[in-house]
Amino acid sequence: MQPYHHTVQYYETDQMGIVHHSNYIRWMEEARVDYLAQLGWGLDKLEALGVVSPITALDVRYKRSALFPQVIAIQVTLTRLTGVRLHLHYVMKNPQGEVVFEGNSEHCFQDRSGRILRLKKHLPGFAQALQEQVVPEP
Repeated sequence: MQPYHHTVQYYETDQMGIVHHSNYIRWMEEARVDYLAQLGWGLDKLEALGVVSPITALDVRYKRSALFPQVIAIQVTLTRLTGVRLHLHYVMKNPQGEVVFEGNSEHCFQDRSGRILRLKKHLPGFAQALQEQVVPEP
């Protein structure tokens, strides 16, 4: 999968001139949306099928500050897929190739009433597309 690229915006910085920590979480979500779209299963398609994908867990590590107006490359890797959970790993690098952030997110899939969906049963094509992308963390 191709990395997602985010250009740091001035409004994302704080009084110290560095990106505020909350923005990295937003970038994770931007990259996840892009990742699913690259698979051919964008959130617009999933939502049209009545499927939503809330986040259930986050684990993040800030390595160095991103600065305005750097372009941050975000590589997303699917590290684990269970019957109901998707685990993604994110590595964000600045233009010099230095890691600025690493994180993990966990998501489930639900119908609009909040019922958790088993992907293989409810969306077998999506489950197969995801399964082909799994790269376990070392």
